[in-house]
Amino acid sequence: MDATTSPRRPRGALIAWLVFVGILTLLSYAARLSGTETPDDLAYRYSTSIVALIQYWIILAVVVGIALVSRLELRSVLALHRPKSWPRSIGFTVLALLAIYAAAVVYEQVLSIFGDWSPTDEQGLVPKEWDSRRAGAFVAFFLVVTFVAPAVEELTYRGLGLSLLTPYGAPLAILVTGVLFGAAHGLLVALPVLAIFGIVVGWLRVRTNSIYPPMLLHATFNGTALLVSVSGVG
Repeated sequence: MDATTSPRRPRGALIAWLVFVGILTLLSYAARLSGTETPDDLAYRYSTSIVALIQYWIILAVVVGIALVSRLELRSVLALHRPKSWPRSIGFTVLALLAIYAAAVVYEQVLSIFGDWSPTDEQGLVPKEWDSRRAGAFVAFFLVVTFVAPAVEELTYRGLGLSLLTPYGAPLAILVTGVLFGAAHGLLVALPVLAIFGIVVGWLRVRTNSIYPPMLLHATFNGTALLVSVSGVG
């Protein structure tokens, strides 16, 4: 039986998932509120990519562990199956991506009314210019942010999380996973747009009944943001 249509899900798995993403959120905000200044050259440090890889492997291990301990069918609960129609799914993906960009533009305009605030600058991960002397470190960072991060984050929120919450209603599952995804980044100014991102990608997951279109959208969004940042276009 498919994860998005199954009427029952173990409450223990849902509680474990909520506790886990709650811990991730608390750790992110604790790091943000600690007052530690984010270096401007994080994208040009090999250590950044290595630490990120370790963190994502831990997150993935916990997500898979919750599913296995709860005796859930891994492929189903993580939505690891192809969509019935790739052309239709690509269309939904493009539509969702455009909606996210539109929401980001509107949000930036709203923020400009109140001052020089930028959701991108708040996170501090996107480099402001290209440094050819450290191209290797940037490529490593690009690969992690464009491929590893989207895969693990989508499996965590739109995979396991959405599957466990869907029995309570797809709209609620989309909303909760979207907000929790946004909160897990530990940001304040960028929280609304990150939550919108998570909600839109959750919608895409439900529409396509597969985790792969959300991964594709997430990877495209992250990769484009990095390339634009170093190209000097943004």
